[in-house]
Amino acid sequence: MSAIDTLPPLSQVIADHGLSARKSLGQNFLLDLNLTAKIARQAGDLTECDVLEIGPGPGGLTRGLLAEGARRVLAIEKDTRCMPVLADIAAAYPGRLEVINGDALEIDPLSHLTPPIRVAANLPYNVGTELLVRWLTPKEWPPFWQSLTLMFQREVAERIVAQPGSKTYGRLAILSQWRADARIVMSLPPEAFTPAPKVKSAVVHLSALEKPRFDADAATLSRVVAAGFNQRRKMLRASLKGIAPDIEDRLLSAGIKPTERAEQVSLEQFCALARAVKLD
Repeated sequence: MSAIDTLPPLSQVIADHGLSARKSLGQNFLLDLNLTAKIARQAGDLTECDVLEIGPGPGGLTRGLLAEGARRVLAIEKDTRCMPVLADIAAAYPGRLEVINGDALEIDPLSHLTPPIRVAANLPYNVGTELLVRWLTPKEWPPFWQSLTLMFQREVAERIVAQPGSKTYGRLAILSQWRADARIVMSLPPEAFTPAPKVKSAVVHLSALEKPRFDADAATLSRVVAAGFNQRRKMLRASLKGIAPDIEDRLLSAGIKPTERAEQVSLEQFCALARAVKLD
């Protein structure tokens, strides 16, 4: 019998510990251990990896990651109510689970992890996008992680994998696809969660590339993309006029029509434009 089978069902765990989900913490618990195991498998072969998990809650995904053979799991949980539950899981998997009680936005996990490192998490909705952007924009590349397997609201997941010309294409797609391969690997209905959110959810798997897909200065690319999509209904010659006085010439040199809008411009073209306007 595996260690996961010696632990009580998550519904019982929640009842025993009074773990009602808190909206203020962005909590929606996934209680089906078959689903959490499936998410863990989407993270790939974990047997030689440390895994960083954010917001484990009652530990459904934590149990899946450990049962799938993760070398070690570092779980960062803000809710103190979850600490006894996670301690029970740690006892069932001696030496393989470390839990830090704190805010993932304020904790540097790297001193607790040994490469290779993967990230797998049912991210709290209220911090998910901010954490993703941080992981995609480190000072140095390649990053500390090999892959990210993350659950988001479905509309956020679609923004990550969006292609030019779609309504969901924007800054998040550029950041994600410049340095990683990104794909949606699972979809989950609201009723899979307790309490059921008002939106559908999806799991996105991102694999880090050794180097960015196209050459560009990260700060310049970020500045150009932000300016373009902040006024996405305007033509680029208008939305980017604050970038450079001769922006039309620079757009043309990057192979972009000045009359196009940001959502029509490919990742490769944005990178070419970043090279054309690179700050001194």
